[in-house]
Amino acid sequence: MNQVVLSACIAEAAALRYTPAGVPALDLRLEHESEAAQAGQQRQVKVAVKAVAFGAVAETLVRQAIGSRWRFSGFLATPRNGKHPVLHIQEFQQD
Repeated sequence: MNQVVLSACIAEAAALRYTPAGVPALDLRLEHESEAAQAGQQRQVKVAVKAVAFGAVAETLVRQAIGSRWRFSGFLATPRNGKHPVLHIQEFQQD
């Protein structure tokens, strides 16, 4: 199963673009910060994640403020010409 749920803030958002098929697309960078238990110890966790949204989700996300916090749900995939996974956002809601 490839399912990701991440609470994060929108750190960067590119301009809304359109795929060759005419589907709205939005590229983002999300930032997450929290604490997690690992091997019996508390650990500070910070991560920046590249993300993309398509369709109505992209059209709604592009109107959200930089720095706003959300809970994003989606899946990870590696772009054809990329090396690092990208979070494909399928849903988001206020965190």
